[in-house]
Amino acid sequence: MGIRTFLFVLLIGVASTFMSCEGNFKDVQKLKFSEFTPSGEADDFNLKYTDSGRITSVLVSPKMLDYATAKYPFTEFPKGIDVTLYDKNGQKTYVRSDYAVTFKNTDIIDLQGNVRIWNDAGSRLETEQLYFDQKNEWFFTEKKFKFTDPKGVSFGQGIDFSKDFKIVNSQRISGEIEKSQEF
Repeated sequence: MGIRTFLFVLLIGVASTFMSCEGNFKDVQKLKFSEFTPSGEADDFNLKYTDSGRITSVLVSPKMLDYATAKYPFTEFPKGIDVTLYDKNGQKTYVRSDYAVTFKNTDIIDLQGNVRIWNDAGSRLETEQLYFDQKNEWFFTEKKFKFTDPKGVSFGQGIDFSKDFKIVNSQRISGEIEKSQEF
């Protein structure tokens, strides 16, 4: 066997090794990809939550992806959400964000991008990320925020509050707020 034939056989062997590795790599990629393929998908999603026949919230989103079969199941709203929360007296709180994900085993919703929450009484909070604990009906973030209510405007970093804004605990705040007569 000549040197040219030997090099040709060696080149064919090396090329086939790389081709088989590439095929295995693509198979592995497909396995990982299928793990995060949604098991459910909905466009123009509109869901009403009820408790004893009373509507407690309405969630509207242009796109919902459900990953119920993932190891840690979650539902994603890649094009944002609009939520209306109702209390027992019919008072409303509104929530809007550019993106949201809810983790099924935790009852926590992660709201991201231009997050705004407000109510009819004039309270409004704006931030880049906000978490909502559905079980306790409690919002919280460690991000910077702007909070506006009839008493004034404040800015800060880190806040938690009830869904009706009746209890607000903020950290590192600045701004103008009127002192309440309750203090």
